[in-house]
Amino acid sequence: MIVDVAGVLFRWESRRDDWYFVPLPEEVSADIREVPRPGRGFGSVPVRATVGATSWRTSIFPDAGRGVYVLPLKRSVREREGISDGDTVRVRLDVLDG
Repeated sequence: MIVDVAGVLFRWESRRDDWYFVPLPEEVSADIREVPRPGRGFGSVPVRATVGATSWRTSIFPDAGRGVYVLPLKRSVREREGISDGDTVRVRLDVLDG
């Protein structure tokens, strides 16, 4: 499954670090949930993500508060692509089987 989505980058503060995520739309999250796959830590789903000219392999995670999956954006990607908290981020995701 390959999807092109856009979402507003948000910051989640933890005790040690701040994490940044792009939420996936509800419809896309529902479609991803429908595909049976083996259980993984924290309900994660492996993906190949592309933002701008940067591609990497990572996972998306369910966000119970939002009811959608979220894609973490590490600092190196944010810096390389000039992305800041509150920016709308276009993402291409290739949802992997495992």
